[in-house]
Amino acid sequence: MKAKEKHKVSTLRLILAAIKDRDISSRATVESDGISDGEILQLLAKMVRQRGESIKLYERGGRVDLAAREAEEIVIIEDFLPRQLDDAEIGAAIREAIEEVGATGLKDMGRTIAELKARYAGQMDFTKASALVKQQLG
Repeated sequence: MKAKEKHKVSTLRLILAAIKDRDISSRATVESDGISDGEILQLLAKMVRQRGESIKLYERGGRVDLAAREAEEIVIIEDFLPRQLDDAEIGAAIREAIEEVGATGLKDMGRTIAELKARYAGQMDFTKASALVKQQLG
């Protein structure tokens, strides 16, 4: 705020509002202490993914200015996420999770993905990981 970075401040306020909203809804439905760190990381990853989709739509619509703003927000949000795993690390994590849960076929895909989400929340793209798990189990 002191540096007069209005865009960064507004993005941080969006993040805080999303976290507070998720926390309130979590407390209302289940008796808990609020959302976990893993859920916060998933929320931030979802925000990045949403902005990525918005960029594509803005670029198709010729709104380069709005696409650039969304790209700036992605950079700000990613500052709060842990380092993303590369393809080799994702492959190793998948193999480890498959061994851990004793997965033998596609019927075990849900348990494998759940294990990956528990261990690597916010560190990998689970859409990509899901396709790789399906490929290895199929």
